[in-house]
Amino acid sequence: MSIFADNIVFLRGQKNLTQHKLADELILTRSRYVSYEYGNAEPPIEVLVRISKYYNISIDLLVTVDIRKYPLDKMVNLSGNKILLPVVVDSEGNNFIEIVPQKASMGYLKGFSDPEFIESLQKMQLPFLKNGKYRAFLADGDSMPPFADQSIIIGEYVEKLEDLKSNKEYIFVTNEGITYKTFMKKNKNFIIVSADNSFYEPYTISLEEIKEVWRYVRGILPQDYKPYALPDEANLKNLVEEAKRSISNLENGILKFNP
Repeated sequence: MSIFADNIVFLRGQKNLTQHKLADELILTRSRYVSYEYGNAEPPIEVLVRISKYYNISIDLLVTVDIRKYPLDKMVNLSGNKILLPVVVDSEGNNFIEIVPQKASMGYLKGFSDPEFIESLQKMQLPFLKNGKYRAFLADGDSMPPFADQSIIIGEYVEKLEDLKSNKEYIFVTNEGITYKTFMKKNKNFIIVSADNSFYEPYTISLEEIKEVWRYVRGILPQDYKPYALPDEANLKNLVEEAKRSISNLENGILKFNP
């Protein structure tokens, strides 16, 4: 049997429904529904959508993840018929926050939708973060300025890009890696983000490259962290511009002697 067939058999059992009753609920004949459970036929997309909405489980999970291994009460139900999983809870139902180290960032890009990978990550709990789904990302070196090395940056899951707010900080998971940036605006094909350090120009991220977005909510600094004064950005920019002018003048001077 296929993963999909195993899943719909399991889900029907969870609701304690007969095949005939469920087929009626899905507006299908019993024989047609049974063919899906036995793996003798694959449902067309309109039937997949119907089953997905009935159980409130996304189609990609129905066809790719053996949900028998991950109880439904460990999944976060989101609007738009999406589910982020797994959500690991303790005996009292409190959510754990998975910690993604930068050294595992490439693994995360491949496994952020893989329950087994997510469950393998270290976890923590913060009692003041209860509503919503949170994930923590560990800064390594200067990977997430202005956060220092070994800082923990915690974000709340953002389901839709339309929910992004201008001038707010987010953690973007893209094809290139994991980055902490301020969101500026969105258009049809990309978003514009900027770094906290105004020395760097804003840049774009293609919508196709974005895998996940997490709204920044908390930062935990390392124990031995000592704040330090950053160089004056305005003066630094002036120095760079002055250096560019000096190089340009030098090049012009060379050209005069070498017509």
